Amino acid sequence: MLLLILVITGLALWIDFTPRVSEEDKRALWPTQGLAWRDVHTRLGLDLRGGTQVLLRSRDSNIDAESLEVARGVIESRVNGLGVSEATVQTSGSDRIIVELPDVDQPETALQTIRSTGKLELIDPQGQYLPQGQLVRTTGSPTPSIASTNSLTSTDTVSATQDVTATQELAQAMSGPLFEVVADGNELKTTSVQPGVDQTGKPVVSFEFEGDSATRLQTFTAQNIGKPLTIVLDNRVQSSATIQDVLPGSGQISSNTTQDRDAIYNVLRYGSLPVGFDVETSRTVTATLGEASINASFIAGIVGLLAVALFMIIYYRLPGLLSVIALLIYTAISFALYRFIPITLTLAGIAGFILSIGLAVDGNVLIFARLKEELRRGRSLNAAVEEGFIHAWPSIRDSNISTFITTMILYWFGSSFGVSIIKGFALTLGLGIAVSLFTAVVITRTFLRLLVESGAFRRRWWYAVEEPSQQSAARAAEAL
Repeated sequence: MLLLILVITGLALWIDFTPRVSEEDKRALWPTQGLAWRDVHTRLGLDLRGGTQVLLRSRDSNIDAESLEVARGVIESRVNGLGVSEATVQTSGSDRIIVELPDVDQPETALQTIRSTGKLELIDPQGQYLPQGQLVRTTGSPTPSIASTNSLTSTDTVSATQDVTATQELAQAMSGPLFEVVADGNELKTTSVQPGVDQTGKPVVSFEFEGDSATRLQTFTAQNIGKPLTIVLDNRVQSSATIQDVLPGSGQISSNTTQDRDAIYNVLRYGSLPVGFDVETSRTVTATLGEASINASFIAGIVGLLAVALFMIIYYRLPGLLSVIALLIYTAISFALYRFIPITLTLAGIAGFILSIGLAVDGNVLIFARLKEELRRGRSLNAAVEEGFIHAWPSIRDSNISTFITTMILYWFGSSFGVSIIKGFALTLGLGIAVSLFTAVVITRTFLRLLVESGAFRRRWWYAVEEPSQQSAARAAEAL
């Protein structure tokens, strides 16, 4: 058990102190995908770090309320797929959606993923290798539109050059050929969409069609081996590849970076928007609480932790010292889970974590109080330790289960009514309950057993219990 504790603690500390690594450095260290690719930096919410607030406007001014709600759900799924926690997605008026993204490193990439309509098509490029990014007309989308890429703020101005460039690109596409669709995204099996890497380590997204699209794709590839096939997403060319063999309805989309790969995966995986959306405004939101609040919270947490540690050591002595060590391990494991899951920390989430520290200490208090009681009754040290844990466990279990039920209710309300601040509080508190049970019952118990069996700390003074007189020892023996 001690070895398991050491392994878990070491892994938690490794995650806690892992510096942020750039994409290029990470690829050099771990060429193949795996857990080592997971980004484990600490994420802070809008109230602590700020973020990006985007107002999306439907290109169809007559969009009905039901379609707008469907679009909101799709966008929310895509945001969650980006790994953005504590994000807010809500409708505004009859044709707008507000998206708030905390702690996003590449807001432009996230915006492109969010507003993309997600229409996938495999087209016959008429023998050409179409360049990546080119805007094309297809039989499924003969009239492409260019989404606004301007991020307007109150101080920005729109240059004429941008409008002319977009118009020229659209004019070139409209005057170009009409490419026939071989397979349509409406018949894409979303469960088959999976991210991965190909044999050369290049990020790819695999997919599979069904129905007529699968049949047409198989027929087309059988008749055009050695010729190009082009994958188009929202009328833009993603890649052109040479047909090497007959495709039985499935294939892959290659991308240059994992960010592009993940963006394509999210669009395909979480469905198409009922209509396209343009960015009406996009602005950076500063932290509402700021660095001073973070520092104040940090100082308050340290002071509270020291006060609790001092009380435990003075009142319970050796067991109190062991509980403080267990509490430090609890803190390391909790922060490692926040970074690994990941969980975006807001001030409410930090409050949930601090409250869970109190629950972790509460479990130790119940155990140690029972241990002292058993020693005063004349039990041996080994028996008192075991009895302390056995008799305190029902109280610890019931109190933690009742609190955990409360956190589930809070999380459900937060999910149902879009109150993310409650979700953050409930999530960190619920996670803290699970970790505190492990540290209080397993780690503290293992440490106590090891010290008792070593024989180095058998005096009752170490456990804050007075040595028994001969008369009290006799009475205890009679009572037993």
